[in-house]
Amino acid sequence: MLELPTDLPADLAPLAWLIGVWEGTGVIDYPVGEERLQGEFTHRVSFSHDGGPFLNYSAAATFLDEDGAAATPLLAETGFWRLSRAATTADAGPALLPPTTSAPARTVDDVEGLRAMSGGFPLEVSVAHADGTLELYLGEINGPRIDIASDAIVRSAGSKAHTASTRMYGLVDGHLLWAWDIAALGTPLRSHASARLAKI
Repeated sequence: MLELPTDLPADLAPLAWLIGVWEGTGVIDYPVGEERLQGEFTHRVSFSHDGGPFLNYSAAATFLDEDGAAATPLLAETGFWRLSRAATTADAGPALLPPTTSAPARTVDDVEGLRAMSGGFPLEVSVAHADGTLELYLGEINGPRIDIASDAIVRSAGSKAHTASTRMYGLVDGHLLWAWDIAALGTPLRSHASARLAKI
């Protein structure tokens, strides 16, 4: 049974089921030119909060060799997940600038006002990868399902070509299932990895 925290800011209520550490395995299958990159990996994902209206996110993945032993680090990424809403003078920022007005704490009714016609809530996800890639995703969380697509990808001069991404997350039988499509290394947008994770 999934236990949801009750001490969250109102903006995190739709995201509450994500909070915790999830671990499991997944598969990679992606063509690059004449080669097909395939294999299994272990994956660890963490969602946490520190009192702000966002979730802290981090993830790491390691490629497994033919014997199932950890062989090659694949991914290290960190970021933030939050409901999409316009900033007000009661919000801090940009940078270290404090709020210029005070406002009462946001309520469930305030969050309900963000609900889209589809029944879900608009979502923004920012992710920084250790390889020098930064992704901004926009999408929606609708109950136990999340669909996001890249709005912008910024790469350092030394990182590999990666031009678009979509990710889907879902809570199924107490497990976090996800699928990640990418357009990279000359291959158009298509599925490249998926995994099934259990909360630990």
